[in-house]
Amino acid sequence: MRKIGLLVAGAAALGMALGQANVIKIATQSPLSGPQAALGEQIKLGAELAVEEAKPRFKALGFDLVLVPYDDQANPDVGVANANRIINDPDILGVVGHLNSGVAIPSSEVYARVNLVMVSPANTNPRVTDRRLPNVNRICGRDDVQGPVGAEYAFNNLKVKNVFIIHDKTAYGQGLAEEFKKRLEALGGKAVAFVGTEEQSNFTPIINQIRGARPVPELIYFGGIYSQVGPFLKQLRERGVKTRLMGGDGLDSSELVRLAGKENAAGTFYTTVAGPVSAFPKAKAVAQRFKQKYGKDMEGFGIYAYDAANVILTALENAIKAAGGKKPTREQVSQEVRKVKMEGLTGTIEFDDKGDNKKAKYFVMQVAASGNWADNKLIRVIEMAAPGAK
Repeated sequence: MRKIGLLVAGAAALGMALGQANVIKIATQSPLSGPQAALGEQIKLGAELAVEEAKPRFKALGFDLVLVPYDDQANPDVGVANANRIINDPDILGVVGHLNSGVAIPSSEVYARVNLVMVSPANTNPRVTDRRLPNVNRICGRDDVQGPVGAEYAFNNLKVKNVFIIHDKTAYGQGLAEEFKKRLEALGGKAVAFVGTEEQSNFTPIINQIRGARPVPELIYFGGIYSQVGPFLKQLRERGVKTRLMGGDGLDSSELVRLAGKENAAGTFYTTVAGPVSAFPKAKAVAQRFKQKYGKDMEGFGIYAYDAANVILTALENAIKAAGGKKPTREQVSQEVRKVKMEGLTGTIEFDDKGDNKKAKYFVMQVAASGNWADNKLIRVIEMAAPGAK
């Protein structure tokens, strides 16, 4: 009896190792708890909507399609631990994520060990794709373009030369701030300070630095996330500092208004690699379905996650057909992703040899006085090829 039980247990374990022949899973990794959960949830829900809509197509091919969301908590250690769990589930054939480049970079190296493809809707640090991992791709732009886009708008359009630059000490925030600074100085501007801070609540010391800076800063640039910038902006205005503020796509969440206050957030400039629904005519109908299903507005990273998931789904369908209707391997799916050329909500998606979208869009935005995120002003759209693309 004990011997039979061991045989059954062994067979069950073998089945788990081999996976389920008719099940295909797509994972997401993004912060679903903690201060950055608003952006992380957009990634999860955007991907989920795409998977839900694709289920009938995959059912017709003989497969049950499942989304499995993971909460990386915007923490590299958690992301890597999740990545190890993900690669040990053989039914997971693709990952949509992450939000934070500092989490994506080490996690993607875990995926690379088993050729598990990752398509990012949000990671902007150049190193994400500059490592040339064959399984790593992104449909959004890069900080070495986004930072200069912000600097050029500040210098040429806002006519500012002296900028107080702050960053959050992460791969994303510091990298973006460095690219902004580099381009600002090349144009003839000056960084009157370049300060890193992990502070989340008491910004009095750094506000005092801004007040005492010489020459007087005409703009504050903050490379960081809304969860930190919102409270900073609130305290900045409460202390009477009216200097204009600009940041990157980490500010691209309606939570910025809630944390800073409507009047304090109004007029803030930000660049983003994930434009609003209004920037994409094809996104309107999808955003309506998103609102109906989830009871909340679809924002930039939700749109990009929807497209990122559809890149993987398109590659999966092609890989299934190439495999004669059988479940493809992770390597086959990864190879098919690099071959994808499709029209998504965000435009044409086609990857270069590094895994960057051959042409990505960059948006300059300004927060509306109404406090309604959908009312934010779209100032400029720039489409550019990734640096070093072949």
